[in-house]
Amino acid sequence: MAGHHALLTVSTSGKGTYEITEQVATEVARSGIETGTVTVFVRHTSCSLIIMENADRTARRDLEQFFERLVPEETPYFQHTAEGGDDSTSHIRSVLTRTSEVIPIAAGKMQLGTWQGIFLFEHRRAPHRREIALSLLGEKDH
Repeated sequence: MAGHHALLTVSTSGKGTYEITEQVATEVARSGIETGTVTVFVRHTSCSLIIMENADRTARRDLEQFFERLVPEETPYFQHTAEGGDDSTSHIRSVLTRTSEVIPIAAGKMQLGTWQGIFLFEHRRAPHRREIALSLLGEKDH
């Protein structure tokens, strides 16, 4: 059993979805793991990770609009607002989604479906630099 760890940095320009599929695929290839899993984990509480449609941007835009309605900013009963009106809402949106995804690896490649991509889902209005930890575990072909 072999392991590999990497840390990705993603710069965001505010709310939205940012595809990271290629960066993760590059690390999978670099690891040499042929069969196993890659765990993708975001090290923050105001953004999340999703696996989502990557061919048509409108699918992600619909998701973003849904979250704007589901957890609206500037909600008067939210108390955690030290960093602004998107403070509490960003944490709630993160809890409603995920901070990690586990993807199988076979033949040295992630086994994502045809239209699936891995995305950082930024929940804050301001630009941020986000860290994403990758942990790969599996067998190398010898």
